Amino acid sequence: MGVGGVLLVVPLVIAVVGPWFVGEVARGRAFVGSGVLGTDFVGRDVLQQVLLGGRSVVGVAVVATGVSYAVGVPLALVAAMARRRWVDEVVMRPLDVVLAVPSLLVLVLVAGIAPRGYGTVVVVVAVVTVPDVVRVVRAAALEVASRPAVEAMRLQGETRRRLAFGYVVPAVAPTLVADLGVRITTSLYLVASASFLGVGVAPDAADWAVMVDRNQAGLFLVPAAVVVPALLIIAWSVGVNLVFDRAVRR
Repeated sequence: MGVGGVLLVVPLVIAVVGPWFVGEVARGRAFVGSGVLGTDFVGRDVLQQVLLGGRSVVGVAVVATGVSYAVGVPLALVAAMARRRWVDEVVMRPLDVVLAVPSLLVLVLVAGIAPRGYGTVVVVVAVVTVPDVVRVVRAAALEVASRPAVEAMRLQGETRRRLAFGYVVPAVAPTLVADLGVRITTSLYLVASASFLGVGVAPDAADWAVMVDRNQAGLFLVPAAVVVPALLIIAWSVGVNLVFDRAVRR
């Protein structure tokens, strides 16, 4: 396992397995250097919060990325393989409008009107990232869809679904894999931003992004409360990109 694999696996294991090793969460004095990593801004053990806080960040980022690809890839294939230009325009122009709106602005607006919860974060992140997915996949699929082999299969009576998922998708798979690493990182950034803004979780939730935000006041008293979750987020983000880049090169 290379460096990328280690950076990916360690935060992932903590996020998945960590909650199993946490018992009852007690509260004491805030920002005290007791225990292994000290206490956080409401007096909870930082190590326990680190073990508990990864599922929301990693899980929501992965789910949101999956939703964006489940929606974006079919739209991209429709736009790329359409034989009438107006179909491409109908698919792409509304997405360009969404793409023109800054993602952080969307999060700020949602923070004020939408109910708090992970479902809200998944929907917002998916909406923000779908236009990027569609543009990348469409660009890669346009060249493949114009190949003589595709036209020959059309003449032989192959269905559009079989052409799209049997030929075009495998041909653009390396591009999808490379983009997937970037898209997961983007989703992670947006999920963390949503946690900072209070969109997805409660202000005192066990969440790596929330820990970084809420414990800044005690950075010099209990630095681990900020540094450890921040390093885990950074490590997972870098590890994802290194692993997917390596997969593309093979």
